[in-house]
Amino acid sequence: MNSRLPVTALAQINTTVGALGENSDRIAAAGGEAVERGAELVLFPELALTGYPAEDLYLRSDFISASREALDDLAPRLSGATFLVGFAEPVPDRIPGRAAAWNAAAVVEDGALVGIYRKRLLPNYGVFDEFRTFRNGADPLVSTVAGARVGITICEDCWEPDSPVASELGPGADLMANLSASPFHRGKAREREEIFRGVARRTGCAVAMTNLVGGQDELVFDGGSVAVSPEGEILARASRFEEEIVIVEWDGDQIAEPLSDVEEVYGALILGLRDYVDKNGFEHVGIGLSGGIDSALVAALAVDALGPNRASCVVMPSPFSSDETQSDARELAGNLGCELIEHPIEGLMDSYRGALGRDSEGVAGENIQARIRGNLLMALSNARGWLILVTSNKSEASVGYSTLYGDMAGGFAPLRDVPKTLVFELCSYRNRNGGPIPPSIIERPPSAELRADQLDTDSLPDYNELDRILALYVEQDLGPSEIVATGEDPDTVRRVVSLVDGAEYKRRQSPPGIRVTTRAFGRDRRMPVTNRFRSDF
Repeated sequence: MNSRLPVTALAQINTTVGALGENSDRIAAAGGEAVERGAELVLFPELALTGYPAEDLYLRSDFISASREALDDLAPRLSGATFLVGFAEPVPDRIPGRAAAWNAAAVVEDGALVGIYRKRLLPNYGVFDEFRTFRNGADPLVSTVAGARVGITICEDCWEPDSPVASELGPGADLMANLSASPFHRGKAREREEIFRGVARRTGCAVAMTNLVGGQDELVFDGGSVAVSPEGEILARASRFEEEIVIVEWDGDQIAEPLSDVEEVYGALILGLRDYVDKNGFEHVGIGLSGGIDSALVAALAVDALGPNRASCVVMPSPFSSDETQSDARELAGNLGCELIEHPIEGLMDSYRGALGRDSEGVAGENIQARIRGNLLMALSNARGWLILVTSNKSEASVGYSTLYGDMAGGFAPLRDVPKTLVFELCSYRNRNGGPIPPSIIERPPSAELRADQLDTDSLPDYNELDRILALYVEQDLGPSEIVATGEDPDTVRRVVSLVDGAEYKRRQSPPGIRVTTRAFGRDRRMPVTNRFRSDF
């Protein structure tokens, strides 16, 4: 290895899909700051110029052409170092409806474009769909920076345990530079670090990886950029869930402390919610506050992400709402310091019953309450320009324990991929050192309060048992017999699997939410609505 590696800046920035001008300004500003702090090599994230993932925008030749034009305009603004900038490069022989671009890294030196590397390994699993949108690159690229040989890679090029790209570059490089857009799920940061530590040890060269940070629809990019010695030691680590420029001088520079499991999930929810609201131009959010644990967590997240002046809580009691839950809801809103609006719904329920007669009995009558509340929230959204935050969690969405056009009504669902058991953990975490959530909200058995003396366990298994089965069926793709073999009760497994399969049509109509597990509904788990396959045991 070269005795001296270039002073390297890990510039993890928060870009927005399609905002080519804004992203260029952010790159130029971060590049200038990095040079002022002594950087000789500046790494930006994968596709930083276009934002990631831009999905089918990458199939549009006008978007790809604009990306290249933006790069040409940006390059003269980058001087004083070597810069690696992720962008979408047009392919010259594009076929309509097929990939219009390479996922590329531009090498810019003192205002001039001197090289382009094209990503060679395109992921096509989980949330990734790069076979659809990009063409594979074919050639390696090693650039000389401050006398050191720097091998350039993009994300997946280093991700496979025995990546041929990394193995090919390693013997000819002193430093492996990797531009990444690696989305968050629980435990991803530790997994990612182990991968790059393995790359360093296997190739015998140092590794610098810059990861994207920010929310993009359902995905959250968590930063955590790292520099690794050839021996696999973490020499520098950037913060999680925030923009940062880390200057690496390769002698044990700056190491942010790892986050705990619950801390990182809470951080992902905050960043994902804030960016969804801000990047889509919403000024204010509304939350239907029931006094239950899910809406309590969503309200706390909203205030933490946006501040109390940008969130309003709406209490809509029915005759089945207990004094305890209503008192807790009001106390929580007061503790959070946000606006509280009250709309009792008993009179509206009577109107519905009068119109529907016998058709308002039973479960239909229970769901009328949820739909009245959904209507009121959406009316406030129309009148005041709010984004309504849906409060249901992954456990409920999995088994269909929610009401179409009722508690599913809204624009964004922060807890869509958060199991109920994790909701409890997150509320306890938020309440550390005397938080805003009344303890009785956490301690009270969950209830939809749509009929007298109702508990969730009247309709569902205990949440600990339910979430165990859901993790096996939804996230690990085990069949019923395989789940039973782990020790779960056969009748409960059969019931849960039936509920999950029968609720697919509901999930297709639910708003987007933040991905925190390895298998979220939508991008990750794609099941047909019309599906007669049933596996039994």
